[in-house]
Amino acid sequence: MDLPYNGLALDRAAGRRGDEAWLRGLRERQDSLVIPLWRDQCLVSGPAGELVTIAMAEAAAALDESTVPGGRAAPVFLGLDGETGIFAVDLSALAEAAALRLAGASGVADTRSLFAALGAQRAAALAYARGLLRWHRDQGFCGECGARSEVQAGGHQRACTAPGCGRLLFPRIEPAIIVVVEAPGPPPRCLLGRHRGGAAGAYALIAGFVDIGESLEDAVRREVGEEAGVPVGEVRYQGSQAWPFPAGLMAGFRARATSDVIAVDHDELEEARWFTRPELAAHRAARPRTHGDSIGTFLLDAWLAEGG
Repeated sequence: MDLPYNGLALDRAAGRRGDEAWLRGLRERQDSLVIPLWRDQCLVSGPAGELVTIAMAEAAAALDESTVPGGRAAPVFLGLDGETGIFAVDLSALAEAAALRLAGASGVADTRSLFAALGAQRAAALAYARGLLRWHRDQGFCGECGARSEVQAGGHQRACTAPGCGRLLFPRIEPAIIVVVEAPGPPPRCLLGRHRGGAAGAYALIAGFVDIGESLEDAVRREVGEEAGVPVGEVRYQGSQAWPFPAGLMAGFRARATSDVIAVDHDELEEARWFTRPELAAHRAARPRTHGDSIGTFLLDAWLAEGG
């Protein structure tokens, strides 16, 4: 599956981003670029809402003049596009108007709302930047002793500043599963559920986070059993998707139920039902997609396509 946010071609230069002298050289290059974000949103300009990027020379001057609480907003290193350094900077500490003025932007936009217009590589880079900057906002203090942490390795780790601690903090990924569950017998049917509090008719695939000490396949069986009360036998991996909203990794599966009896938990799910291919096609046609960028959409597209 050719999934949005996957396949980023940037060289992350993991072996070099701990070299501060090397990073300083990249930051001093005139062709290095900075992607500014504000409170998980990207900055855009013009009537078409084009993504704003800033040449490093311009960004450095602007950021030196910024009034970000706690000091200058330091760009984090994303990777190399050829010889060009690509960075991201978080302007969340500023008021929206100040962030727009600093970046030369006219507005803000949700990252996912732009993916179709950006192209695969720019969408992947923007999602990557969003996830990494969000981690920095959430990890300003050491989880061991509570002292302030500082940025290291170009933004790919933080270190506790407390004497005697010095714990290193690394970005964490939150793995989750999402699954097309097929009924055990004819006609071909797949299982969709409506989450508690969701709108009437808002059905989606079963998904959930992986527990500590649990395999991906075990997570599929547990989530489907807990939420829909459907026992699952065979589980087959289909693909994965980077999902940095803020730190997810979605693993997609196809599974075969051993019974078509449904018993929803009424905690996560309000209801669940089996859909034939014609029923699913009609349901999707009646509810236009809001984004269409998730692995769930692609899993259902693939299942529908198998029916011709």
